[in-house]
Amino acid sequence: MKPLVPSTLVLSSCEIELHYKRPLYSEMSFVGCAEDAVRLLKDYVNPHQLDLREHFWVILMTNANRVISICEVASGTTLGVQTNIKYIFQLILKTNAVNVILAHSHPSGNLKVSTRDVKETKKFLRLAKLMDITLLDHIIITSESFSSFAIEGLL
Repeated sequence: MKPLVPSTLVLSSCEIELHYKRPLYSEMSFVGCAEDAVRLLKDYVNPHQLDLREHFWVILMTNANRVISICEVASGTTLGVQTNIKYIFQLILKTNAVNVILAHSHPSGNLKVSTRDVKETKKFLRLAKLMDITLLDHIIITSESFSSFAIEGLL
């Protein structure tokens, strides 16, 4: 008989169990437009960090656009931020979110949508459609203003 190595023993007894309890409906914020999302983000983010480095957030919502959670998924440099799309989808699945808003900051203050912003958003959209997840918007925020992919017709 072949001896079992420790990794085989662990893998053969693995079990994953997920526990989730959504926030109370009456306490969940509602997002009806980009301005609502920006207000919510400005309450959540550290204003002293907006002009310092690029950050990336995801707003996870129910099918009624009630906010389940806001998560900072990455923090980068003044030149950019590296996101992990797998991590974003893990958060979506763990919270049972249906609607999502992506957001990131541009510390330069420039609200122009970059080629990379468009590429990453399209990649997210392709995967989200496969999982019946709706990307409502991708917002770029600065300390002064914001830009919305939805408003600009980029979604």
